[in-house]
Amino acid sequence: MAGTPHVPVPDGVDLAALERVACEVAGTAGRLVLDERPAELGTTVKSSRTDVVTEMDQRSQELILERLAALRPDDAVLGEEEGGTSGTSGITWVVDPIDGTVNYLYGIPEYSVSVAAVVGDPAGPDGRPVAGAVLGPARGELFHAHEGGGARLTTADGTRTLRTTDVDDLGLTLVGTGFGYVAERRTRQGRAVADLLGHVRDIRRMGSAALDLCAVACGRLDAYYETGLNPWDRAAGQLVAAEAGAVLGGLADVPDGDLAWAAAPGVAGAFGDLVRDLTTRHGIPASGRA
Repeated sequence: MAGTPHVPVPDGVDLAALERVACEVAGTAGRLVLDERPAELGTTVKSSRTDVVTEMDQRSQELILERLAALRPDDAVLGEEEGGTSGTSGITWVVDPIDGTVNYLYGIPEYSVSVAAVVGDPAGPDGRPVAGAVLGPARGELFHAHEGGGARLTTADGTRTLRTTDVDDLGLTLVGTGFGYVAERRTRQGRAVADLLGHVRDIRRMGSAALDLCAVACGRLDAYYETGLNPWDRAAGQLVAAEAGAVLGGLADVPDGDLAWAAAPGVAGAFGDLVRDLTTRHGIPASGRA
């Protein structure tokens, strides 16, 4: 991934095998959250009253930890919910048991399970996803990739290779984004989007960062950006996007908590410049999405 400091993959690690693990684990957790969703979801407030975790978030992460412990016992795990584990292999699994929890709570199908294998510090500039999968359980879509191996989408109809669009005009660029849970942050993000709208085709806000990044990979979006993402929000999705040919960046060359963006190559330069400027001009703080 361009701009990401190089941390070597540990000796003897098969990236294609890690991709298969990511697909299996995401599939197992996805079946849980889809098939066993109770009629009434118990919720707990996190960073604000609009930022909640459901009982299924925790159940999904516990299942992911259980499967990874069985399949990759020496690896570390970093998850959105409590209960991560340490490891000795040099591989850290970065997982979001339900990305798009509010959508899941409301019965909106745009939510996902995200599972990525990362080398380096997942929360630092040297963290690099090398294999991963993003499953949209409600739509039966599994996006997956490993470094250097391309990106694919698997559905009941089979598997196909993914490529970004060939758009080369910023004014014809369909852009995805997301908003934080804290009111002050959303206000600043809204002002930035208002300024962005005059430069692009239109904006879409669907509610799962992982799926938005995969949407860039498969051509449903031309570009995507968001501020305040955590590693588990973007790790697997940004790998899928990069392997499909997208250009990724942040305020500098590497996506991070301040800003993460992905774009088709034909508009990446102009789009990256624009969203960096808007993020800086509107003073959007790095924390607050959760």
